[in-house]
Amino acid sequence: MYSVEIDEYVSHECDMEHKYYLEDYEGEMARWCKGCGDHAILSSVQKIFRDRQINPESVVCVSGIGCSSRFPYYLKTYGFHGIHGRALPISTGVSIARPDLHVLTVMGDGDCFSIGAGHWIHALRYNVNLTVMVFDNEVYALTKKQASPTTKSGVSTNTTPKGAYLEALNPLSTILGVTNVSFLAQTATWLPAHLGETLQKAWDHNGLSFVRILQRCPIFSPNAFMEGNQVKVAMKFLDYPGGIPITQALKKMGEVVEHDFRDLDAARKIAGNIAVEPIGLLYHNPAIPTYNEIRHSKVVHKSLQERAADLNKELDKYLV
Repeated sequence: MYSVEIDEYVSHECDMEHKYYLEDYEGEMARWCKGCGDHAILSSVQKIFRDRQINPESVVCVSGIGCSSRFPYYLKTYGFHGIHGRALPISTGVSIARPDLHVLTVMGDGDCFSIGAGHWIHALRYNVNLTVMVFDNEVYALTKKQASPTTKSGVSTNTTPKGAYLEALNPLSTILGVTNVSFLAQTATWLPAHLGETLQKAWDHNGLSFVRILQRCPIFSPNAFMEGNQVKVAMKFLDYPGGIPITQALKKMGEVVEHDFRDLDAARKIAGNIAVEPIGLLYHNPAIPTYNEIRHSKVVHKSLQERAADLNKELDKYLV
């Protein structure tokens, strides 16, 4: 009788309406440098959670190593601060083991595209149910200005004092060449409204949604994408019904082109043009099955009685 009363009390408590506010998603005080674009990304995520009334306990934020990877400390959800380049395998394990939780994966350009490149490619191929954000400032910032895979040719860093020798890696083209890719978008921290809309779209996708976020480091890459407060990178805004909305303000900042994000070949052509940064939803195919669905479909679900019988059958083998 006592347990029934407790169960009824717990059920009653769970039914009580609870409203979440921004402070319910605010963790430690962010210690990123003044002017760092990471602040804008954190703010966007917290506002999305507030607006959608996301239960903080239903989210796991996983990161690797780098300035961006301080994210779990500043977001009041479950968090896992991993090691360099290993955020995606950790995220995969969490997503497969706890499909009831939404996994938010945070990485930097070096973290994902360099040491984590193998995990990056295979996570895309598996199409695990994750929301992945890569903060790309074209440099290793936390370790004080080494060249990353996306550092532009000729840019001087501590590891390339005479300028980077190689052409920068094109993450967008690489991603669109991977089997089973299902969602790719690109946005920038100096476009807060577009950033928020993009992350909302990514959050709703069932599968691996990959968002590359252009973001300069005010200390070690102050001239990446911007000069002072002026955007210097050429941008092309991708517009299509059901995609990321393009406001009048954005139309003043770059060319607007119609792009059907369901067309993989068209997305590859856009991604291949390195003279201009595409901003918006490049590709979206929700029909691709997630690895979560595939993996769990192979599992035979048995009752407690059936599992007990299987265990007893196995133990009976060792009877003398």
